[in-house]
Amino acid sequence: MSAAPQDPPGGRKAVAVWSIGVAVYFVAVIFRTSLGVAGLDAADRFHVNASALATFSLLQLLVYAGMQIPVGLMVDRLGTKKVLTLGAVLFTAGQVGFALSPSYGTALAARALLGCGDAMTFISVLRLGTRWFPARRGPLMAQLAGLVGMAGNLVSTLVLAPVLHGLGWVPAFAGSAVAGLVVLVPLVLFLRDHPEGYGPAAPARGAAGSGGSGGSGGFVRRQIADSWREPGTKLGLWVHFTTQFPAMVFLLLWGMPFLVEAQGLSRTTAGGLLTLVVASNMGFGLLYGQIVGRRQSSRIPLALATVATTATLWGAVLLYPGDRAPMWLLVALCVVLGTCGPASMIGFDFARPANPPERQGTASGITNMGGFLASMTTLLAVGVLLDATGEDYRIAFSSVFVLQVLGVSRILGLRGRALARERDRRAPAPVASHDDPAPAPATA
Repeated sequence: MSAAPQDPPGGRKAVAVWSIGVAVYFVAVIFRTSLGVAGLDAADRFHVNASALATFSLLQLLVYAGMQIPVGLMVDRLGTKKVLTLGAVLFTAGQVGFALSPSYGTALAARALLGCGDAMTFISVLRLGTRWFPARRGPLMAQLAGLVGMAGNLVSTLVLAPVLHGLGWVPAFAGSAVAGLVVLVPLVLFLRDHPEGYGPAAPARGAAGSGGSGGSGGFVRRQIADSWREPGTKLGLWVHFTTQFPAMVFLLLWGMPFLVEAQGLSRTTAGGLLTLVVASNMGFGLLYGQIVGRRQSSRIPLALATVATTATLWGAVLLYPGDRAPMWLLVALCVVLGTCGPASMIGFDFARPANPPERQGTASGITNMGGFLASMTTLLAVGVLLDATGEDYRIAFSSVFVLQVLGVSRILGLRGRALARERDRRAPAPVASHDDPAPAPATA
């Protein structure tokens, strides 16, 4: 039996199907980042300090990061539609629960549920991109997905924040949950995992069944082990780890308190700076996607340049003489933080060519853990240091540099092996000459 074509053609139908998946991801990001504009309100509503406030985002990210490999396996095994549908149901229920929570404990449980559903979205969207579009479009489709996600962050800042401050907690969060129900309709009715004739290759006999490989347990172990064995998967994880978290921490929780309490800005001005981060992310997302799509050799330099620039601007803000940094420096920081999301997408451009189609979900899940593990660690570190130092933001945000140094050291250590193996995969197979011995006949 002949194998199905491996490079789908794209086209209008591909864009339509991919757009449904991206719409689900868009709503998930709105829900994920909604706490970023409500951090101070949440502290007042639930009567908690900085460490307890950080626990909201920490738990959400812990669930998100912990779910990445299971979700990748689910996508590889069950397909995109089933996983996305489950994710939409869970994150909508989590948002409703957060709106109606009467206590800190129930609110934590609701954010955990939201994080579980959110975890199922981005890997599914990446899978749709690889199943519906040619491989050469991979970097651009990943960046576009990230761009749409940042548009969700923009909605949190521009729409949810005014509603929250105008109508109150329950109308803002319960009202936003309606968006989850809206995206479920086209998802259930119209989304397809892949174009007709371009489905994944059937697994070898015994690979995931009841044969001598341990059934489903054998499938899980093999998928994870084979993905992790690839240097490109490890490099992808560390690129994502090192580049994503500074902006994630700023947008998800600590940006608004830092700008209002440490820099003395009004909530309106601080919200404008958070919006600038998102707008910058969207602009740089298109730029990074074009650069990486046209020149693969730019991936490592682009990622390292992003880390270096981010560290430089953070250092300038934290070390600026006096109590507060000038507005021009805060604007520059927010513009540079906008490069973190696009740079993190480069991690998937190392994991993708390192793994065959049937492992793309698992490899993407491993890669996607990186930035969220770093964000989770930094969210907690900032909260603990704020409480320990009497809310000294300079000391608290210095934890960013520790993780950047760790990540850069791992990127430099892995890049040689990963790039060499990638070159070997892309090298054309040698053509047999007339002097070569004839191949042995195949045996049954």
